[in-house]
Amino acid sequence: MSFMKKICLAFIALAASGTLIIMPALPQNDANGAVMDAILGDYEAYRLEFSPNATARARNRLPRSWTDVRPETRARQIAKLEALSERLAAFDQTPTLDTIILAGLIEGDLRRMKLDPDRLPFTGDSGFHTSPTFAISNANIRSKQDAEDLIAQISAIPAYFEQNIANMRRGIATGYTAHKDPLATTLDQLRDVQTDALEDSPLYKPFKQLPAALSQADKQQIKSDALAAIKTASLAYKNLLRFMIDEYAPHTRKAPGIGSLAGGKAVYRSDVWFHTTRPDLTPEAVHEIGQKEVARIRAEMEAIIEEVGFDGTFAEFLTFLRTDPQFYAKTPDELLSFAAVLSKKLDATLPRFFGHLPRLPYGVSPVPAEIAPGYTTGRYSGGDAATGRAGTYLVNTHRLDQRPLYELPALTAHEAVPGHHLQIALARELVGVPAFRRNYYATAFGEGWGLYAERLAGEAGLYETPYERFGALSYEMWRACRLVADTGMHWFGWSRAEGEACFRENSALAELNIKTEVTRYIGWPGQALGYKIGEITIRELRAEAEAELGADFDIRAFHDLILSEGAMPLSLLEMRVKDWISEQSR
Repeated sequence: MSFMKKICLAFIALAASGTLIIMPALPQNDANGAVMDAILGDYEAYRLEFSPNATARARNRLPRSWTDVRPETRARQIAKLEALSERLAAFDQTPTLDTIILAGLIEGDLRRMKLDPDRLPFTGDSGFHTSPTFAISNANIRSKQDAEDLIAQISAIPAYFEQNIANMRRGIATGYTAHKDPLATTLDQLRDVQTDALEDSPLYKPFKQLPAALSQADKQQIKSDALAAIKTASLAYKNLLRFMIDEYAPHTRKAPGIGSLAGGKAVYRSDVWFHTTRPDLTPEAVHEIGQKEVARIRAEMEAIIEEVGFDGTFAEFLTFLRTDPQFYAKTPDELLSFAAVLSKKLDATLPRFFGHLPRLPYGVSPVPAEIAPGYTTGRYSGGDAATGRAGTYLVNTHRLDQRPLYELPALTAHEAVPGHHLQIALARELVGVPAFRRNYYATAFGEGWGLYAERLAGEAGLYETPYERFGALSYEMWRACRLVADTGMHWFGWSRAEGEACFRENSALAELNIKTEVTRYIGWPGQALGYKIGEITIRELRAEAEAELGADFDIRAFHDLILSEGAMPLSLLEMRVKDWISEQSR
């Protein structure tokens, strides 16, 4: 019997009694404890072997290389993960949070690796080609060692790109390629990073302000070495762009959905499982959930239109929101300032809803100009106290006429607090857990929390006008339409126009945002499903707790429970909350 099956059986037995016991029912003997410690230790060793970022964090250093994506390396990873999975299956003890999360993480990684996703390493929104630009431009040089590590990482870009080109050639040979739209965005991103003035390259950004403690000679040497490495890396970017245009572009797939490729539907089923952490959820079921949510949210939106006394149709109201200048910032600084003010307002509400807050601060910054055209409207980038880097709420200031202010409160709640910064920073500050737990990110948990945070911001009074409340509903509609469009294109074979229809007809999203987002869904199958599925799960768990506990329900304790152990599969979260409700009822 597999370890995961044993976990499921253990959960069924425990759930039948009304109580989920997360920690072992009886103390493990020393031998069993040593076995599990060895398994967890070997998994950490696996991460250090194959993840440059994990290695760097463990050493309090900056990474010196990029993830090795060669097939032979992936084969070694699969072999090591299978061996760890077998050892977990042989470990006949009551599951713990560590073992449950580890088993699910290993199973998910094995499923994905065996489908060879490296053949298609970009999504349109981002990909292997944006990783160096983003990571290096945001690096913080604290010492000469940091500078040397960063230069080594820049020097490793050409080999990293060559590995990905080889994988994409394998994708061409096997008929597993991108659609033309994510490729077009990727080409724009590659063109935007090109520059003849090396000092203007985003890769040079961290070298412009070196630590004052460094000698002048060291600063000059560092800058000289950095420029030499950037010159070589710039050639790699040019070669990659040439490959994408001349060799890759003629082989893009015709249909937007990955289901049109050989084996594509199996890939999509795996993507649905991976991003929702719900093995029981089929694409058909996700599609139906999306349709029901669209109908519910639409009714709430129409009530607001009636409230403001707008004399016109739903479509005319959307046109009004998309075109009236009163709803748009005039300068990038105005948009960023509004986001910063909203962030501080949300900061002030946190003690009402949370008992435990993270120590790490966050800031507000624009999305880097070289990736902004094809980038999503906003995103959170995690910080690291050990390397002196705060969390960052990134706001896209490209095309201000497509960035309505009435949506910014919901976006801020999602990306900053009480959304991603709060959840991720708390996870990284966990103590007494294996390192993989602090950095584990489950899409449905993290993005579900982010969407739930948008709703929580409404409870905190952030949406001060009917238009901001409509904007929050429009953002929720955005995520509901994702369930419809993502499954529609990748499972039911819809066209791009059919995929865009739900957003255009039911949300106030700007046209550029709709097109950018649908391109992202085409290039990143299944990822967009995690938001609404996760949010619905958290919302239903809260409703159950409120109904069961009545006046004894403590919103701060509930939220602390959700975030207290970091990310986890939704099925496990459900069991933890139900156990908490049972304990609170005694």
